[in-house]
Amino acid sequence: MIESLSPAEATGATATRSPREHLRAWVLSNVLTIAVGIVLFVLLAFFAFTAESFLTLPNVFNMLRQIAPTLIVAVTMTFVITTSGIDLSVGSNVALSGSLLAIMIHAGWNPTLALVLVLLLGVAIGTVNGWFSSYQGLPPFIVTLATLSVVRGAALLITQGYSTPISSDAWVIVLGQGRIAGVPVPAIIAVVVAVVGGLVFTQTPFGRYVVGLGSNAESLRRTGVNTKLVGMVVFIMSGVAASAAGVLVATRLASGSSNAGVGFELEVITAVVLGGTSLLGGRGSVVGTTLGALVLGVIANGLVLLHVSPFYVQIVQGSILLLAIFLNTRLFSRFSTVAR
Repeated sequence: MIESLSPAEATGATATRSPREHLRAWVLSNVLTIAVGIVLFVLLAFFAFTAESFLTLPNVFNMLRQIAPTLIVAVTMTFVITTSGIDLSVGSNVALSGSLLAIMIHAGWNPTLALVLVLLLGVAIGTVNGWFSSYQGLPPFIVTLATLSVVRGAALLITQGYSTPISSDAWVIVLGQGRIAGVPVPAIIAVVVAVVGGLVFTQTPFGRYVVGLGSNAESLRRTGVNTKLVGMVVFIMSGVAASAAGVLVATRLASGSSNAGVGFELEVITAVVLGGTSLLGGRGSVVGTTLGALVLGVIANGLVLLHVSPFYVQIVQGSILLLAIFLNTRLFSRFSTVAR
């Protein structure tokens, strides 16, 4: 008969680990995040030597501005996927939010009011996804696939397929094109979101509830946590982040379009999975997600500078997603077991 350790004995066993064993356990449990960090470093070195203008300040700032919407949504998608959910509607949300913002401003609405309403739209979309997924028990994949179609259709309906310009006189243009101390505003917003998201994920009870919901929802429920509410909140976070990303895209281009955000959800999910978040739930890394988003941005930017056809970018991103899923599902459990 195998006896289980009491909490005190388990704590004592952990305490007797040497610093070297702690380091080994940490490396094994974060191997995918470390790996994507190494990949990022290699890519930076490669493009620095092969693309002449890659490390110039204008290009770096331009790359950060383009990565910002992906990173913002990827941070919140980390929470969603850690609960063993997924949100496929973020790309359509980007299109609808940007289009609606442009239409309202073009019609003479106060830009601040338009911005608030667009963010509330994100809350509404996230609430619908969360209600059907968490409270009605429908698979998040199916729910968000349906809202993907509905929201994209709504974007096409209100725009009739045309782009709507945003006047440069509207202050919201600063969100996509402005700079603070020379740094693009979208990049600053993305960094703030990543830092806050990382702190919430690792340092708050809500972050622990998110991990618990993905690893053992029943045990978490029995401790008195409202697991359905936690599940809904992460979808609302994703909805608001997607709307914010739509605002950044529209104000950067000074135009709202129903064609924006096509394939955006795949890019976001690739960044999250590449960063080491488990598709099965119960484990996530905002740091890894940030590195994953940077990897995708560096690849896209570097290939353009090397005059490679933009069609290859999607092929590379799809290949990276497939490889990331393989490593995530095949190697994650093995390294986690060894780490224990």
